[in-house]
This record gives sequence, C-alpha cells and structure tokens, in this order.
Amino acid sequence: MRHEESNRVSAAQPDVLVIGGGNAALCAALMAREAGASVLMLESAPQEWRGGNSMHVRNLRCMHDEPQDVLVDAYPEEEFWQDLLKVTGGLTDEKLARLAIRHSSRCRAWMVKHGVRFQPPLSGALHVARTNAFFMGGGKALVNAYYRSAQSLGVRVRYGTPVKSLDLDNGRFVAAITEAGERIEARTCVLACGGFESNLEWQREAWGQNERGEWTAENFLIRGTRYNQGVLLKFMIDAGADTIGDPTQAHCVAIDARAPLYDGGICTRIDCVSLGVVVNAQARRFYDEGEDFWPKRYAIWGRLVAQQPGQTAWSIIDRKAIGRFMPPVFEGAYADTLEDLAAKIGVDASTFVQTMKTYNAACVPGTFDHTALDDCRTEGIAPPKTHWALPIDAPPFVAYPLKPGITFTYLGMKTDETTAVRFNRAASPNLFAAGEMMAGNVLGKGYTAGIGMSIGTAFGRIAGVRAAEAAGRRHATFEEEFAHAAGG
Repeated sequence: MRHEESNRVSAAQPDVLVIGGGNAALCAALMAREAGASVLMLESAPQEWRGGNSMHVRNLRCMHDEPQDVLVDAYPEEEFWQDLLKVTGGLTDEKLARLAIRHSSRCRAWMVKHGVRFQPPLSGALHVARTNAFFMGGGKALVNAYYRSAQSLGVRVRYGTPVKSLDLDNGRFVAAITEAGERIEARTCVLACGGFESNLEWQREAWGQNERGEWTAENFLIRGTRYNQGVLLKFMIDAGADTIGDPTQAHCVAIDARAPLYDGGICTRIDCVSLGVVVNAQARRFYDEGEDFWPKRYAIWGRLVAQQPGQTAWSIIDRKAIGRFMPPVFEGAYADTLEDLAAKIGVDASTFVQTMKTYNAACVPGTFDHTALDDCRTEGIAPPKTHWALPIDAPPFVAYPLKPGITFTYLGMKTDETTAVRFNRAASPNLFAAGEMMAGNVLGKGYTAGIGMSIGTAFGRIAGVRAAEAAGRRHATFEEEFAHAAGG
C-alpha cells in the first residue's frame, strides 16, 4: 500500500523517526541515539505541552527481589504478575507482560543516567513504597530530564508537528505525512503517539448509547493530554495493521466531576472511595467500596461510574475519614445532617438517608486499618462492603461528585517482543510501536498503578533499539538486559 500526499520532502533523512513525545517516544529516541542512529522526534503538541500523558505520571511499578534505595522489602516477579492478572482478569499477553515486569527491575539505572531522579513516596502513598518508585518532581520532571538528555545527545525534536498519515509499501515504512502536508522520510519509524482518549467523537462512537438512551462518553472527562486524538492509530487500523484491544477499555478512574475537560491529571482523583460509600444519582450504592485496596481500587471505579445514570456518583464520608487520604484539589460538600447533604448534592433525601441507615446497620465491628485489608465489613446487604466498613454517623458528612476520567485507551497495535507492527501477522521490517500504541497487549482491561510507565519504558527502549538495528545500528549494551527481561 502506498500513501502519496506531498512532494515536499524534508532534508536530512534520519535513521529513526519517532512519532510522539511522551515517555515511550523519549525512551525510543534515546536508545536509538545511544546505538548511533540519527533520530528525529515529531511531537504534535507545542513545546509547553510536550510529553503526552507522561506529564501526569508519578511513579514506575518495579519488580525487585530485595530493597533498592526508594523501594522497601521485595516485590518479586510472580507477585507483580498476579497483581496484573487481578486487574486484567487474564486479558493480557503473559510473555509480553513478564518481559515488561522483568525489565522494570533493571531500567532505573538507565533512567537515572538520563536525569530522572527518584524519591520515597509521600506520606499519603506509603502503602506503595514496596511496589512503586516515585519520580522526584513527577512526570513533568521526568519528561524534561529526558528532553534535556535527548538534546545533549543530538536528537532533533520538532514540536507542533502532528502527523496525519504514513506512506507504507507492503508493510514497510517509507515516510510520514504531516497535517501541513510535509513528507518526512526515514529509514525506520517508531509509533509512540498515544491512544485516542481525547478524541471525543471516537469515544462517543465506541461507547454508544446505554439502555437509558444516554451517550455514555458525553459525560467523560479526559485526565490526560488533549493531543492524543488517535489520528495515526485510526490510520493504521484502516491500513490493515493487526490490532488488539477493545475501544471501550481504558485506564478509567473516578475523578472529581468538577475537573477540567482535559489535562486534569492525578490531582483530580478522589482517594476516599474505600473509606466511605459511593451512591449514584438515585442515592443508591452500586458496588463494594472495600473490594480491594491495592492494586485496583482506583482502576475500577471510573468504569463503574460510567455505568450509572448520568455517569455520575458521589463519594460519601464522615468525620472519621477526614485526614486519612490525600486531600482532593476541590472542596467537598459539607453538612451536619444526612438530609442536608442530600439536598446539597441533589439526590432524594429519604432514599439517601435510608441507604445510609441500611449500610450503617450492616457494619460489623472489627479492627479498622485503612492501610491494609482489614476485617471491618458488612453483613446482610447487597452490595456488601468487604473491608473498611465503618458506620457513617459522625458529622460533618462530606460528599465529592464523581465522573469517569479517561487517562488512556487500550486499543492499539498487536505486536510481540520485537515491538514490530504487523500486517496479516507478518512483522514490518522497519515500523515499530511503543507505549499506549501497543499497551493493549498487556492491558486488556483494568489498571494497576505505575504499570503504564513499566510498559512505556520497556517497549519504548526495545522499539528504539530495534528501529536502530533495522537501520544498521547496534546498541552496544542492551542485548544482555533484553535477554534478562525476556527470561533468557
């Protein structure tokens, strides 16, 4: 297949063209450059918004068999794998998942070499000190560190350069065509330009109408970058690339309904779901708020709220929960009585009070511990609350409004450990995918904190090495690391 759009050809053809500007793209660009390849990055966003969703990340989930600087105790491969199985329900490629898991144990030294700094978790996230390494300064600092390193190594970066299509010749990459009509040729290419989470029209089409006649996605908020429109993803699907994933599956978190439409980031998350109850617009509970603390407490609630009337819910707590979670960026609705709280959030007062009374009466006394799976539970109600079930009876009562917040989507390119894009199961010789573009191979559904960075870092680095290799450049040190990650 050939896609000819323009005769305007850019000079200085690079060995490796990286399309994208987030973590996976940067990892690919740096590794390709380390291998001696000339590298050009095309970032659709302007420089001030560079970095894609990686701007909003905080940490990397890391396998380790013993304590490592900011990581305590051990987090072995099998436990990491089981945590991933919990959230995906088995919708994952075990070979690729284990590759990312093993890679996470060896990549941090390379990250530090390129300017990334790690810190112990903040007090509100101490329970992840064993599983996750936190970036000092968050995702923005990580992105900036990588861009500084890329510049020092001679990687060329063009901002504000969205790509609309590719020129492909029977699965071989020939050139990228920008929205401005410019044709950019390269010997090899890495697609690391994200999913389609900010394409609201595509989201609306994917989710469709529910049984109440609502267009579900019309009430979604986008936690991540506004620049992930899925233009190249759609192009690749139409070009016949092998795909994986369900377009409705995503990293979908219940966030504050007052968050901005785009780029709300992690601060819009509501962290008190497990400490109280969640009710819908009909003032009724609809799921077990104590099902799990880690790793999937956040990952499931966006999708749950999406299934409720108006894609709206409220997280309800009382005085006992205040101060036990990371404070939200928006103030909650406070009231001294449940009746007044119902009025403030606009739900039927009698139903709301009855819901709370029924829940309170079902709470079984136990030893409360919000940092572990405790024995405070309910009996005799549906849905149950299996942990952290304390009566909500101590004013002030507080409510936080919830909407589904989409971070990134899972529909992407089907690949293997080479990261090569495939057409009719045949691997392209010079076109590779990394990050959100292929995360659906590992994440069929659900999410566990930091796994997106594990996937992006592992496959971004692999894609950069393989793209450089396809251009005749060999990375001097990566093969031993890859052999370890591949289980060799």
